[in-house]
Amino acid sequence: MAKNLVIVESPAKCRTISKYLGDDFQVKATMGHIIDLPEKELGVDIAHDFRPKYTTSKGKRKIVKMLRDDAAKYDTVYLAPDPDREGEAIAWHVAQTIAKQNGNIKRVMFNEITKRAVKAAFEEPRDIDTNKVNAQQARRILDRIVGYMVSPVLWRTVFRGLSAGRVQSVALRLICEREDEIQNFKQEEYWSVVALCEHDASVFGAKLQSVDGEKVRLPNGEAAQAIVDRVKNAAFLVTDVQRSEKNRKPYPPFITSTMQQEAARKLGFSAAKTMMIAQQLYEGLELGSLGTQGLITYMRTDSTRIADEALASARSLIQEKYGERYLPSSPRLYGKKKNVQDAHEAIRPSQIGMDYEPQAVKKYLSRDQFRLYEVIWKRFLASQMANAVFDFTRVDITAENCVFRATGSIMKFNGFLTLYDEGKDESNEKDGTNDSLPEIDKGITVSLKDLQTKQHFTQPPPRYTEALLVRELEDKGIGRPSTYAQIIDTLKRRKYVELMSRRFVPTEVGQMVKRILIREFPQEFDVSFTAEMEGLLDRIETGDADWVQILRDFYGPFNERLEAAKQEIKELRAQNQEVTDRTCPECGKFQLVVKWSKNGKFLACQGFPACKYTEPLQKVQAIKTEEKCERCGAPMVVLNIKNSRFLGCSSYPQCKFTKSLSTGVKCPQEGCGGELIERNTKRGKLFFGCSRYPDCHFATWDRPVDQPCPECGCSMIVHKETKRKGSFNRCPKCKAEFNVSPPETTEENAA
Repeated sequence: MAKNLVIVESPAKCRTISKYLGDDFQVKATMGHIIDLPEKELGVDIAHDFRPKYTTSKGKRKIVKMLRDDAAKYDTVYLAPDPDREGEAIAWHVAQTIAKQNGNIKRVMFNEITKRAVKAAFEEPRDIDTNKVNAQQARRILDRIVGYMVSPVLWRTVFRGLSAGRVQSVALRLICEREDEIQNFKQEEYWSVVALCEHDASVFGAKLQSVDGEKVRLPNGEAAQAIVDRVKNAAFLVTDVQRSEKNRKPYPPFITSTMQQEAARKLGFSAAKTMMIAQQLYEGLELGSLGTQGLITYMRTDSTRIADEALASARSLIQEKYGERYLPSSPRLYGKKKNVQDAHEAIRPSQIGMDYEPQAVKKYLSRDQFRLYEVIWKRFLASQMANAVFDFTRVDITAENCVFRATGSIMKFNGFLTLYDEGKDESNEKDGTNDSLPEIDKGITVSLKDLQTKQHFTQPPPRYTEALLVRELEDKGIGRPSTYAQIIDTLKRRKYVELMSRRFVPTEVGQMVKRILIREFPQEFDVSFTAEMEGLLDRIETGDADWVQILRDFYGPFNERLEAAKQEIKELRAQNQEVTDRTCPECGKFQLVVKWSKNGKFLACQGFPACKYTEPLQKVQAIKTEEKCERCGAPMVVLNIKNSRFLGCSSYPQCKFTKSLSTGVKCPQEGCGGELIERNTKRGKLFFGCSRYPDCHFATWDRPVDQPCPECGCSMIVHKETKRKGSFNRCPKCKAEFNVSPPETTEENAA
């Protein structure tokens, strides 16, 4: 019989470790936390130094009994959960649970699940780190106090079921404030002029930089045309040429946040999916003749540190695969950022060699496991490779005291870029930037081939993608790497935000929650305050701060604001209820107001609870039109239900006739005779299709405009709005684009 019991938190980790330790060890899994705060009460004795009232986690009673029974049978119990605060807390709770059955308890930690690392950890067991346990306990209690006490304010103000989270609400604030910036942004028009020049049979672009020694600013097409008229017959003289060699350094190996960002950019993974797959790679997979191995080091880290052994292995592999030229003279060491805990290494392959290359193990991995492993592998190996080298040239060309600038670069040596380049969040248009330039000397004249003017519009800051949001949270010190995925998942699950084109847009409920929380709890949901609290939690972990005192300092001011908010519930409710001009049809005393429930908006009597009259909201949203119902002759109204707009009979429910909204634009298909109507996909996305479908399949995502194309004579054009080009019209047939005013907004099509 085995002499030692090993307790981990995951069955996958359990299977992998079992194969390394041999017959003297029995490995069991806790399936996560076995002890936590109770679900249906605060569970914190605030009056007695915030003493937590821990209970057995839901569904874990059988596991707790199994652990106690097993602990009594073995000489030594080794606790081996993950090497972070959560893992330390799990180990501490297990130790408390089995203390009566076995007092010989040791803690083991490893940063990678390989046979070498696991064996080494068991040779040097340690005690549980109570500072790390206290840091996790303080965070858990802090989050419970905020969530448990603030959420009822939202329930009484908006509707039951909403939640306020200490960190998630700050992330929501960032998303909402970005949306406010976008909505308040005033778009400005500007123009650019690009000269297409030729030298030695090579044509290149040069963008206007300055006029008469002043930085150029062209507010309209007339100003741009004035420049064209000024220089079109002038000589284009090269007045300055600058050449330089530029080095581009590789990126550091992944930490949790950068891995989540890159997986979102390159693979389209959510933060939650990235962490789930990384956990699988870390805990171990069956790799055929290689046995069961963990493929990456621990995935919850904010350190870029690399073990000396891994650096040596990486340099050896780079030299073997790519040659001496791709190997720097010494290993690359990456700087430590402020507030980095540095308890672990960066995220890297746990085994570095030909046998563990992504392609070598691909057949043992799922598609998503392989894709994430490949990105981690390439990022790590590239981080130890030589710089990429570019020859850069900048040329200034002057005509009539107008300076045009052309830039170009040629890759001289690809270095680390032969293996890996980071994905980009945004693509920027760069007029005047060329892949390469011909050999040009100062003082020569180049030929002018063409002058191009282009209209542009200033753009608001972009909405957050998951990658951008994670980067913003990290930059501002909000949360910790292990919490980002949970923060984002909670916001989506609570329907405070929704994804549109993979970017976060706050819902109306999200905006309402943000307004209430910021008004009533300006400090608790302040970005800087939340970041400072993360620093205090880090100080608890290092033993430099007392966790009880940190909670005392927080709770005093927080409780004062909480009590003040409770006194303002009626005022808050009134501010977040829209009063209509309709009198309650049941009691006749009060106005109807727009209220919220978990299913959306509805109308209710302002005299609730004395009068409990309610009705669906679409009655007040209906906008009358001149059109008559084809069945009963009553006026038709525009309805907007579940993001779908259509015409419905105003005598509903007596008459349930509906029809699609017409754009008033004839279908451009020759001989069709139909008209374009508003339609929605199964997912609710608006498009415009022919009323004669399925006989005619014409459809477009862009709003039709009842104007003929000036280029090809097509019977209609469409209005487009893009981030890069702003508002413009385009022909669906010949694709010609032209800047004309967008269609006028009427009360009907704005509904």
